[in-house]
Amino acid sequence: MSSQIDTPVLSGLEHLAYIDDRGQLPEQFQGKVGVYAIFDQQQTLQYIGYSRDVYLSLKQHLVRQPERCYGLKVQTIDRPSRTILEEIRTAWMSENGSVPVGNGADESRWTQAIDAKAQMTPEEQASYAGAIDELSQMKVLKQLARRVEAQILEVLKSRDVQVEIRFNPKLKEAGLLDLK
Repeated sequence: MSSQIDTPVLSGLEHLAYIDDRGQLPEQFQGKVGVYAIFDQQQTLQYIGYSRDVYLSLKQHLVRQPERCYGLKVQTIDRPSRTILEEIRTAWMSENGSVPVGNGADESRWTQAIDAKAQMTPEEQASYAGAIDELSQMKVLKQLARRVEAQILEVLKSRDVQVEIRFNPKLKEAGLLDLK
C-alpha cells in the first residue's frame, strides 16, 4: 500500500531550534500529527519518531534526553495514518544511511519512562534493601524519583527551558518518571 502524499526528503525540510529564544518548544506542533527527526548540538540525527501530538512527544523526549535535543525537522500530515507515518520514518532512516542511535540500542531511553532505580546511590540501595515493608520501599523510590526529577529540571533550567514540566506523581512511587 502506498501513501497518498509524496514522502518528504529529510534534508529538504527546515531545521528548527528545539527550544526557541523564549525557552519554548515549537508550539505550532501542538495537536499535530506528524513525523519528526531530532538532532543533537552537532546536528547529528539522534532519533526519528512519529506521533498524534508532535508537541507532547517533543516535550517527553526533551525530559528523557535533554542533552540530545537541540534541533528538529518535522513533517505534519492532515489525517492520522500509521502507514504514512511509518513510510516517512523509514524513508528518512534510509536517507540518513543508518539507523539513528535513538531508534536502535538507545530506543528505550527515548520511548519509555525514566527508571530512576538505575540511578540509585549505594545509600539509597541500602535504604531500599533494608525497608521493612512495601510502603517503606515505596517511600525510598519516591524520594529517589524526586532527586532524579530535580536533576532533570536543573538541566532544563540550564538550557533556559520555560515550558511547564509536570511528572506523573503516581509513577514516582514505582521509581519511574514520565510526564503527566
